[in-house]
Amino acid sequence: MPDDGSTRREGQIPTNLRLLLVLEHVARSGVAVKPSEMVETLGLPKPTIHRLMHTAEAEGFLQRDLDGRAYGPGPRLRLLAANTMSSEHLRTARLAILKNVAEEIGETCNLATPDREGMTYLDRVETKWPLRIQLPIGTQVPFHCTASGKMYLSTLRAKVLDGFLSAASLADRTPKTITDPERLRAELAQIRSQGYSTDDEEFMTGMAAVAVPVPDSQGRLLATLSVHAPVQRHTLEDLKRFLDVLMTSAEDLSLLHEV
Repeated sequence: MPDDGSTRREGQIPTNLRLLLVLEHVARSGVAVKPSEMVETLGLPKPTIHRLMHTAEAEGFLQRDLDGRAYGPGPRLRLLAANTMSSEHLRTARLAILKNVAEEIGETCNLATPDREGMTYLDRVETKWPLRIQLPIGTQVPFHCTASGKMYLSTLRAKVLDGFLSAASLADRTPKTITDPERLRAELAQIRSQGYSTDDEEFMTGMAAVAVPVPDSQGRLLATLSVHAPVQRHTLEDLKRFLDVLMTSAEDLSLLHEV
């Protein structure tokens, strides 16, 4: 059976496979999907598609977009993706890459993935220094004032970013936090241009960070790789000297998840 999303007749798709194909298509699309698009892609009747998507929504695998008609990944599908990324064989290879980064830079490095309310730390390797900033695996941090979060925001489509900037509470975590939507928009444009993002004591006083994207096989942001340090040891400019290390390692991480 082809897995490239080509149109199929309903009779060709086993009943117990249909919902999985719906979820696969939504995850692969990278944007909210309308049921009418699924009818064309999968070749299933419209009532069948609506029933499958309603079921997935009720169980938390899909959730409606702001327009009320399209669907995107729900909390259970996002958790499934994170758990899949954390499967033992992948995590072993991933941690080896993170360990090399942490040892070469001498500071804590993190792998984070976007969630609905912020970036969630999926994996990390701690610095050996006794003075360290503790942000354990599973910690969720804001989008607007962290290097990983701003990296993610910079990849959003213009319409989605507009919606975020008009609705989000850009709370000031430190005196350096960017709380003005237009200032943040300008910084995100710069991040898109330069290919990396920074946190200059915007999330936590005394901490600087740099992040780069980890793309998936279609070039979309899968995760972010970042390094953070107390400014007593490394200023932001110090950390930017390691961008080549981060970008090379991000490419290696991306290759682990190619399918």
